[in-house]
Amino acid sequence: MNDLKNKKTEPTKTSVLRQLATLQNMSLDQLREKWLDLYGTEPPQYKKQFLVKRLAHRIQELFYGGLSEQAKSHLKKVAETDPVATVIRKIPEERKSQEAILPGTRFVRIWNDQRYEVIARESGFEYDGRIFRSLSAIAREITGTRWNGKIFFGLKNSHRKKEGGPNA
Repeated sequence: MNDLKNKKTEPTKTSVLRQLATLQNMSLDQLREKWLDLYGTEPPQYKKQFLVKRLAHRIQELFYGGLSEQAKSHLKKVAETDPVATVIRKIPEERKSQEAILPGTRFVRIWNDQRYEVIARESGFEYDGRIFRSLSAIAREITGTRWNGKIFFGLKNSHRKKEGGPNA
């Protein structure tokens, strides 16, 4: 099934292009299986399009090769001198810990007369039996629109009042 990892056949540019073309038509379960095959780890709990993009990158990386050591070294130097990264590294630890949400914390939100419960975990936030990386992703799953997760779950006040806000 996977030409890139099959030791018997050497992958060709055509086989790589064929694999890339089939990604869009694969089900979420098929994409997760492909992820496990190509990365050797359980796939993250993301939407289909994210998995398609990451798998397309991985297929090309395996065929054409990843970044050269020179490119990796250059990127590391850029990251070390990037002003944004430098500012983030300088945020005091006590401030970072104040913003941290402890595993086991429960968030309950009533939205459109329905109760939603989220539990903070070491690896993210659990909602409806799935792990999400952010409260914002869960808020979007619940409402179908983009929300700041901390505002949606009442952890942070919005600077302006919006209809349907956390107290709706």
